[in-house]
Amino acid sequence: MVKQMKIGFVGLGIMGESMCENIIKKHNDKVYVFDFVKEKVDKLAAIGAIPCGSSREVAENTDVFISMVPKSEHSRAVYNEILPVLTEGKTCIDMSTIDPDVSVEISEDVKKTGAEFLDAPVVKSKPAAIAGKLGIYVGGSEEAYEKIHPILSYMGENIIRMGDNGKGLVMKICHNALVSQIQNGVNETATLAAKNGIDILTYATAISYGGAGNWYLDSKKDALSREDYTTAFSVENEHKDVHICLNLAKKSGVKMPGEENAVRVYDKALEMGLGKEDFCSTIKVVRGE
Repeated sequence: MVKQMKIGFVGLGIMGESMCENIIKKHNDKVYVFDFVKEKVDKLAAIGAIPCGSSREVAENTDVFISMVPKSEHSRAVYNEILPVLTEGKTCIDMSTIDPDVSVEISEDVKKTGAEFLDAPVVKSKPAAIAGKLGIYVGGSEEAYEKIHPILSYMGENIIRMGDNGKGLVMKICHNALVSQIQNGVNETATLAAKNGIDILTYATAISYGGAGNWYLDSKKDALSREDYTTAFSVENEHKDVHICLNLAKKSGVKMPGEENAVRVYDKALEMGLGKEDFCSTIKVVRGE
């Protein structure tokens, strides 16, 4: 059980909504929420959250401030807004997937106020967010990590500290880059199998018998078979992540030709207007649809 502390949550999108809902249901103190879409705030207020009119209002009223927003510029804007009301004893957790360098810069600004800051991006998608079974990679001090671990446990079951500020994001970017390459391998070989009379479900069963078995295929085979691209994790979000990966690789002096190919696929997917669809819809790029 987490000791009495007020929690704030900003960013109630596809993932954030369910993550925050788990906090509301499991936490024994007040939970304050804000999103620019009022309907999202109202939905969580209906199950016990306290609605706020801004990120600053959330931060003023809480001990732990959590953000889950789409891009680096959004995280920057949120923390620029709340910096004036941060004080010693407050802890900020940014669970967004953004550029690691930007996150480190934000952490430095937050720490100047006396507050603590951790990056804690998540892996898996909407069903795991609903179930409270996300994977969470954390960057920040050991002391701060131990303090907020019970709160993260409301949202995830596999939680690991990767090191200091920014390291959770480095791991998240590496994870999503690997997924993009596994996905492209599935897309290409499943398309080749289909062209030769093997349907996706039979293909998936056969793959599971050998060394090429993978979680991505296991989780997406039914959707691919139905051609159901209902969004659990969008093309545009993965497009952002693969580009962050290439930027990080460039800064690190690492060559990633496999990821460069994945980026080309995602660039084409956006050109095809697939941005809002689930990221498994990238198979359309390979199919030439």
